[in-house]
Amino acid sequence: MLHIKPILSALKRHKVGTLLIGCQIALTLAIICNALSIVHQRITHLNRPSGVVESNLLVIRNDWSDAVGAAIAPLIRTDLSTLRQLPGVQVAGISYGYPLRGGGWNSAISTKPNDTSESLVGSRMFADDQVLPALGATLVAGRNFRADEVKMTDSHTIGAPAVIILTQSLAAKLYPDGSALGKPVYVGDSPTPSTVIGIVRYLAGVSAGSWADSTYDYVMLEPTVLMDKGNAYLVRSKEGQLDALAKAGPAALFKANPQRIIPSGKGEDAGVRTFSEVRAQGYKGDRGLAIMMTAMSAILLVITAAGIVGLTSFWVAQRRKQIGVRRALGATRHDIVSYFLTENFLISAGGLAVGAVLALLLSQWLVARFEMHQLSALYLLYGAMTVMLLGQAATLVPALRASRVSPVEATRSG
Repeated sequence: MLHIKPILSALKRHKVGTLLIGCQIALTLAIICNALSIVHQRITHLNRPSGVVESNLLVIRNDWSDAVGAAIAPLIRTDLSTLRQLPGVQVAGISYGYPLRGGGWNSAISTKPNDTSESLVGSRMFADDQVLPALGATLVAGRNFRADEVKMTDSHTIGAPAVIILTQSLAAKLYPDGSALGKPVYVGDSPTPSTVIGIVRYLAGVSAGSWADSTYDYVMLEPTVLMDKGNAYLVRSKEGQLDALAKAGPAALFKANPQRIIPSGKGEDAGVRTFSEVRAQGYKGDRGLAIMMTAMSAILLVITAAGIVGLTSFWVAQRRKQIGVRRALGATRHDIVSYFLTENFLISAGGLAVGAVLALLLSQWLVARFEMHQLSALYLLYGAMTVMLLGQAATLVPALRASRVSPVEATRSG
């Protein structure tokens, strides 16, 4: 039977090493619990729906190089006609702002004019009557815009739209006691109401940033084309035609009018992107943070394991004579292994207790400074189990080495 008291006495004689390993275990637990919590939050973000049928959707950014004002309207109409006539195109629309774009226009919206106390903020998308079909968004109530409701203007003279479409969550927030369909809403600081004619089941906002979590799917669409902004053509292809349209679409637009700019960069600056690429770019920061935190946690666990192996090996070398004496007195190899495993268990238990407190304090700091979610008790539990098992596994190798020390060898080495 293994007695704890001799182990505690041995640890008191090795205070520095015990404190070092205990502190390392405490810091490891505090860091990996919060790191894995952050990883889980990022992965949750990555898996959020967009409300878009993401396959077979192409986004083509377009800016005019020499046309301004009213001269842009016929050019846009020509572009849309050109795109819609291409083989493989199901539907094509134009919009300033679309889900996960990476930036755009946000506006206040309320049920009363100039009501800052109860107004909400959501993504404001300026779209024609073909954008919803191009996105594949689902209307749960009401109707889409009609072509005659779409107006072309610039951002300096824009007013309140006569009609507007809202996402279901935004509509329910504005009118919690009943349907928003047919009801008035006030966009921005306009004193003129807009009538809700349609409600979309779900649609992500223009930004995937975590700061927008609570209003992620607060989206309003209005039948307006902003001629002084860099718009995007949203083109839904027929099955299997997306790659071909990614080349044919820009080529057809340049053939119709070469006096335009379709950026040739990569990532968010790319002028031609599939919606899969839009999503990947929108969540690039989340993905990078998740990978970094996972790698950091793995490295920290390896360093902690290496520290435990090194210190336990050092203690085994120091205690060879004591181990030999115990073997001579009848201790089995199992007894020697159990001794070192119990020793590590006691050190780890103390370190984990301190680490749990540090983990909670670190979580509170992250919540206060970066609006993170509070650390779940499950992460503390899983983290503690992981670190404890890691400590036991790291101790096992030098413990097995110690158990192979023969009584004769140990007494002679002294």
